[in-house]
Amino acid sequence: MLELRNVSYCVDDNNTQKEIIKNISVKIDNGFVAITGPNGGGKSTLAKLIAGILKPTSGQILLDGEDITEASITDRANMGISFAFQQPVRFKGITVKDLITLAAGKKITVTEACKYLSEVGLCAKEYINREVNASLSGGELKRIEIAMIMARGTKVSVFDEPEAGIDLWSFKNLIQVFENMHEKLGGSIIIISHQERILNIADEIIVLANGEVTAHGKKDDVLPGLLCGDVGCKTLMDKIEQ
Repeated sequence: MLELRNVSYCVDDNNTQKEIIKNISVKIDNGFVAITGPNGGGKSTLAKLIAGILKPTSGQILLDGEDITEASITDRANMGISFAFQQPVRFKGITVKDLITLAAGKKITVTEACKYLSEVGLCAKEYINREVNASLSGGELKRIEIAMIMARGTKVSVFDEPEAGIDLWSFKNLIQVFENMHEKLGGSIIIISHQERILNIADEIIVLANGEVTAHGKKDDVLPGLLCGDVGCKTLMDKIEQ
């Protein structure tokens, strides 16, 4: 279980401390959790705090009861936390198989690597030896990144707006990939997203606005309030409709 206790994060803004995350306390059990809310509400910052890219100004972050607040991004990766950026990194000269092998942390066979690609809907024969470069589309990169996370088999997998920069066809397939991942991979899957279609497949939804949690609960309890604006986040659904 992942737990945040009174977590705050501030940045310096013209010699004034600006609070981006404000005293957040949440518990995230195993399952599919979507974090949503208006742009600028602190969602990506919260994801980076969980991954260890940023350190809280105050508060604690715990994984299975262990305080990991001061742990580095590398330490957290070794503890079982994965993070997927909005825009996956391209690696010229490195093949898809190389990346999946690195993610697995051990030598794996071509057959094993191909299995992970098949899990995310990619034809293994076409992708296994391709370089992770500009020839791959945004949707392809997102799937390969998910295949890497599946190969790692981490306790907590965090995705920061995975729909960003991909076309509608790829997005529809991405939803199916996440549904499959949710079924087959244990632990917590945390997705930062505005998209109603992603919120619809979550077990729980956390709504973040102005750096504060304005709602947190089961999807069936929180989503109706989002759709009608009852939790102070009507602007979110307005953005989705646009």
